[in-house]
Amino acid sequence: MPINFQNLADVGKPISLLVLVLGCQVWGRELSAKAQSPTLASPEVLASDLAGKQVDSAKNICSAQLPEAIDAIANRPQFRRYRWGILIQTLSSSQTLYSREAQQYFIPASNTKLLTTAAALRLLGSQYRIRTSIYGNNGVLRVVGRGDPSLTDVQLKDLAQQLKRQGISQVQQLIVQDDYFQGPILNANWEWEDVQSDYGAPVNSLILNQNALALTLLPQALGQPLKFRWQDPFAKLQWQVENYSVTSKAKSKSSVEVVGVLGKPVLQIRGELSVDSEPEDFDVAVRDPAEHFLRHFQEALKSEGISVAQAKVASGNKSSNEQELASVESPPLSQLLIDTNQPSNNLYAEALLRTIGVVKKQSETKSLNTAEMGLAAIKSTLTDLGIDPQSYAIEDGSGLSRHNLVSPEALVQLLKGMAQSPEADIFRASLPVAGVSGTLKNRFKNTTAQGIVQAKTGTVSGVNSLSGYVDSPNYETVVFSIILNQSDLPAKMMRPSVDEIVLLLTRLRRC
Repeated sequence: MPINFQNLADVGKPISLLVLVLGCQVWGRELSAKAQSPTLASPEVLASDLAGKQVDSAKNICSAQLPEAIDAIANRPQFRRYRWGILIQTLSSSQTLYSREAQQYFIPASNTKLLTTAAALRLLGSQYRIRTSIYGNNGVLRVVGRGDPSLTDVQLKDLAQQLKRQGISQVQQLIVQDDYFQGPILNANWEWEDVQSDYGAPVNSLILNQNALALTLLPQALGQPLKFRWQDPFAKLQWQVENYSVTSKAKSKSSVEVVGVLGKPVLQIRGELSVDSEPEDFDVAVRDPAEHFLRHFQEALKSEGISVAQAKVASGNKSSNEQELASVESPPLSQLLIDTNQPSNNLYAEALLRTIGVVKKQSETKSLNTAEMGLAAIKSTLTDLGIDPQSYAIEDGSGLSRHNLVSPEALVQLLKGMAQSPEADIFRASLPVAGVSGTLKNRFKNTTAQGIVQAKTGTVSGVNSLSGYVDSPNYETVVFSIILNQSDLPAKMMRPSVDEIVLLLTRLRRC
């Protein structure tokens, strides 16, 4: 299936798009984990958007009126074949204000990141940092990565400069050790089209530039194939490109896609751009991240005047006479959580899952798969927090897998448990704020929700979820989880009705 790298929500790099509906309601857009083609809104969907505007301009409602108001949204004709899972409770008293299939399983999409980041914070602590080290002895340098998702070429330059300051100008053998995380670098449950894109990038011990490559397409003369340009000089070693595109006449409709060929290191460029169109950028995954890291580090050493005779990717153990010659560290976990939840970064979430697995290996887990160890550690940690272990079943740390199953009850229990924990402020600070930050930056703008809703978004094909907190000004803090499943609507057409429900929560009052 074709990959549209510009229409992906809850994934890698934050991209936002303003969608104007009937000239009156502005809704933000996440990067959807599967491409959605534009679809004309049905009369029912348009009515939904109008109703959202009416809700936002309505007077406050009594909490006793909430069930009827939500049912009026969820029971609309366009949702008759879909599933809603909703649980809304007060934070302090745990009073249930609304419940709809709250104990049933739903595909949560990136709401899964709430489980991963909460467990990471509880297990590792807010000041935990991920260290990348270089050990050396007798002309041999060994780079040991520990899965820092924030590592970039800037840090590689720093490492090279540290070595240069120690007088190192020649390296007989450079070993890049990529075995801190054990097991596959890709989740077997992810779909093929996901793993070609940056939001489905592989997760290994030596992550660099989020294991993603930028590809730019530019129009040429009329009738000529589009020109493509890699921003990374080593990208062509990762991917072969077959170019079936064409430059079309000025002001013509442009439609171009980059398609991965199943089972091959091949990308195909298809479609057309008008001769007067702006360049278009696409982000794709690195196929061999360890080799990618090795080449970039060699280049960093070369730029500092350090020559390398031999270089390879290999496993190994620290010898007794080795010493650490250089190192860099990630930002503290408190910042990594923000970088995970606010833009909904899959790679960060998967790296944290594996970090948990290494640091907090469960004694009852015999698996050598670091991700599986992490999942076991998450379940144990969340059980201690008061979340029913039977209320969810997750297969990854990011929510990209369609095999994840979570109940709204589990998410509300998690949000309440974290709100009552010592880490409450740090956890809440990691969540997007309505109309202000992250994947909610362009949602709820100029509404009663702006600035008072903190929630995690979630989108894959057929799924739209939103779970978090509402600091209702005339009521009390409310915890909610809303999940819509089994829909054939594009995310931008599901989202307004989800948002309507949240807007109701901002107008609650006691009666």
